[in-house]
Amino acid sequence: MFVVGITGGIGSGKSAVTDHLETLGITVVDADKVARVVVEPGTNGLTAIAEHFGKDILLADGDLDRAALRKIVFDNPDERKVLEGITHPRIRNEIARQLSQATSPYVVLSSPLLLESGQNTFADYVVVVDVPEEVQLRRTMARDDNSEALVKQIMAAQLDRQTRLSRADTSITNDATLEVLYQRVNVLHEELLARAAAASG
Repeated sequence: MFVVGITGGIGSGKSAVTDHLETLGITVVDADKVARVVVEPGTNGLTAIAEHFGKDILLADGDLDRAALRKIVFDNPDERKVLEGITHPRIRNEIARQLSQATSPYVVLSSPLLLESGQNTFADYVVVVDVPEEVQLRRTMARDDNSEALVKQIMAAQLDRQTRLSRADTSITNDATLEVLYQRVNVLHEELLARAAAASG
């Protein structure tokens, strides 16, 4: 199976790219969704988190209280390492499982931290959705109603634009209209189909 990793900084339009690829019949495995699945009620991931961090990080309905957990790990690197030790192997296993079940000509792994988390090891080919940082900032502030300081903090936790681009096999620029982006995605899709066919041949 030919795996295409797609990533991009916050506000880059990564979701618009992967949503369009889905309409073209491509399976998309979303790392953010996987991260939620592995800590759903009834999973051993959530049990392990509750055993370490205490029952206070569970909501009344048994769901994970993400805000409470975030507060604990945000300023405590040791606790963050414990949390990552619980979640990261489970996320990797679930990503691998979902990728292996894909039946489309190639499969996409969409992850905001593809390069930072080492999830790019799953990918045969890495695509970065690229926008200038000022556009990233403006879009994210408008979309999420976040302050400039908070968005800059989130951006600082991700790889900088140049490093991200240097580690990609190709990039797709999202600096115009949605219509233009879809045209660019269509071109990328044809290229990826050809690469997947060559890899399997």
